[in-house]
Amino acid sequence: MSATPTTSMTETPATPAASKPERDTAKPTFTQWAEYAALRTIATLLRPFGFRAASAVGAFVGGLGWRPFRLRAAQVERTIQACFPAFTPARVRDVARESYRGLGRVAMESIFLSRASREEVMEAFVAPHQYEVLERAFAQGKGVILVAGHLGNWELSAAYMTGRGLPIDAIAMHMANPLSDGFFKRTRERFGTRVIFDDQAVRAIPRALKEGRGIGFLSDQSAKGLASTFIPFFGRPARTPRGAAVFALRGDLPMVFVVALRQPDGRYQAHFEEVPLVKTGDKEHDIDATVLRYTQVLERLVREHPEQYFWQHRRWKGQPKDTPPHLRMP
Repeated sequence: MSATPTTSMTETPATPAASKPERDTAKPTFTQWAEYAALRTIATLLRPFGFRAASAVGAFVGGLGWRPFRLRAAQVERTIQACFPAFTPARVRDVARESYRGLGRVAMESIFLSRASREEVMEAFVAPHQYEVLERAFAQGKGVILVAGHLGNWELSAAYMTGRGLPIDAIAMHMANPLSDGFFKRTRERFGTRVIFDDQAVRAIPRALKEGRGIGFLSDQSAKGLASTFIPFFGRPARTPRGAAVFALRGDLPMVFVVALRQPDGRYQAHFEEVPLVKTGDKEHDIDATVLRYTQVLERLVREHPEQYFWQHRRWKGQPKDTPPHLRMP
């Protein structure tokens, strides 16, 4: 459940180490050093003011992307209108604006985590919803598949679970900037979240599950070359990662949908929901049907909290060629 690097999963066997392409080890550029310095500076400046100040700063900065800069704003408005045809233009604009503000909050709150204490993280949450679902899943002792989406603050949900003493791993893709990559990796590890990068995942995930750990997958952003399937999301075919379903079915593991939803007072509520696996004996069918189930959970929660979703992502990019015009990406 990564804030800045995208989460991913591959279903194919691991490539032998000798033939696996190595990650670029070139020295960071001046721009990358500047970006990293900005991260460190922001974290230092925010530290005396606390979590709420970080969130407020993030909302302001994120809001600039909506007005005056209009970064992808027209695309975001079209997407929201397509998903919620009953919304008035004013409602669409309100949801879009809050989505930008929310994205800014996620960024600043994630940076603040680099200096935050466990107590500050826990104070950022109200009482959880259905925490017993998570407890029952871990009580089985065979590992837990945790599924999330770009809703609320996906980074805080991992910090919350580790703050309560649960062993959590997060699957992440490397960032283009290796310095920022290291910054966010160290930030997660401060609270006990282990980061498994996608190029390590095929081998690392089975080991982690044998240790009884929870493995976090972001389920609503796929990438070229990763195992995925087309699943309806708001009625339109969207390329959706299969990894969470593959591992859950392979090991008959409990699956829990996880999200940290922002509350009216600025704090978050950790929401946990069981996702039953589909087990008919037809492997491919069961994988796709299970992916559909956790996608449906995400869609329902997005419908309940549309202003907290990451509408800036082009969710329906790369659809099947035979997709009807009215179901293509807005």
